[in-house]
Amino acid sequence: MTTQQNPSGRQDQHHQSGMSGQQGTASTPQRSGRGFAGMDRERQREIASQGGRAAHASGNAHQFTSEEARQAGSKRHQNAAARAAAQSTARSDTDA
Repeated sequence: MTTQQNPSGRQDQHHQSGMSGQQGTASTPQRSGRGFAGMDRERQREIASQGGRAAHASGNAHQFTSEEARQAGSKRHQNAAARAAAQSTARSDTDA
């Protein structure tokens, strides 16, 4: 941010946000160009990747064992089946 003094003696503050990180098309709205969300996707991936490597290096990142992964996958499929059954029941109740 830069501060400039205008002729009346007041200070005006101007944000300098680069537009280089924006990826806009005709169908998507322009981003504000500020913060993590304003960066292009490749730069976001780069920063997130650095965070992941740092977490693993410091020992803070969780690494699933094959048994934990198997249990998590099983729960996911059970939950999906339960949601599908609930939606099916809800549809049949509204169709009657």
